[in-house]
Amino acid sequence: MSLNFPLLLVIAVAVCGALALIDLVLLAPRRRKAIANYQTSVSQPDMAVVERLDKEPLLVEYGKSFFPVLFIVLVLRSFLVEPFQIPSGSMKPTLEVGDFILVNKFSYGIRLPVLDKKIIEVGNPQRGDVMVFRYPSDPNVNYIKRVVGVPGDTVRYTADKHLYVNDQPIAEQLVGPEPGTLGSAQRYKEQLGAAEHLIRKEMRRSRVLPDQSWTVPAGHYFMMGDNRDNSNDSRFWDDPNIPQPLHGMVPDRNIVGKAFAVWMSWPEPKLSHLPTLSRVGLIR
Repeated sequence: MSLNFPLLLVIAVAVCGALALIDLVLLAPRRRKAIANYQTSVSQPDMAVVERLDKEPLLVEYGKSFFPVLFIVLVLRSFLVEPFQIPSGSMKPTLEVGDFILVNKFSYGIRLPVLDKKIIEVGNPQRGDVMVFRYPSDPNVNYIKRVVGVPGDTVRYTADKHLYVNDQPIAEQLVGPEPGTLGSAQRYKEQLGAAEHLIRKEMRRSRVLPDQSWTVPAGHYFMMGDNRDNSNDSRFWDDPNIPQPLHGMVPDRNIVGKAFAVWMSWPEPKLSHLPTLSRVGLIR
C-alpha cells in the first residue's frame, strides 16, 4: 500500500495545531490559576512547586514544538517547492537515475493539499515543460515526463521516430552517439515550444506502431519521455477504466508541478558512492 505523505502531513499539522490551541485556550489558563492559588496560599512559594504546576503535559509539549516546523514544511511543500528523486531512465539524457530535482508547485496554479483542487489560476503547462504528475492509472505514483501536447493539439509519432504536433514536424538536429553505447543510441537536439533540449533514440529498437496519432482533449496533456524508446508515457497507457478518448492523457487535476532544477545526484545510494553535485543546474 502506498503511503499518502501529503495526507499524513496535513493530519500531523492539524493534530499538533489542535494540541497547541487546546493548551492556549484551556490548559494554560488552568495552570496559571493553579499557580496563583498556590502563591496566595503560602507565605513563601516554592519555585519547584511553581515549575511543576506550570509544566505542560508531555503530549502538548511535543505538539507545540512540532507544529511550527510541520506547518512550514506543509506550506513549502504544498504551495512552493517539493523535492523528488528520479527513479528511472525515461528522461535521459535530460535527467539521470538518482537525480534529485525541485518542482515548482505554483507554476500551474495554487492547489489545496490532499484535495488537489486549484484555487488560484497562475499558468498552464506549455509544450516543452518538464512536468511531475500523478500517473492516471494509479494516482499514488508520481511520474515525470515532458509536455508534448496541450489541449486541442494533435500529436503524431511515426515509425521512423519523428514527432509532429498539429501536422508540423518538431525540429531536431543530430548531436551524435550517446557516450558508452557504441553508436546504438543517438542524441538529438529538439526544439519543442520554447524548450531546446536533448532527446535519446535507440537505432535498433522501436516500440511505437506506425503513425500513431492522438488528439488532446480539453483539460488534458500528452506526455513523452526524452528517452523516446525507453519511456512508459502517453503513447503506451491503455487503461480499460479510462474512456477511450482519454487514453494516455494526463488530466489537469493530476498535475503536481513544473520541474525546474537538479540540486543533487545520487545514482547509487550507499556509502561507497556518495552524492555528487556535478549535475546541479536548471532543467531545460
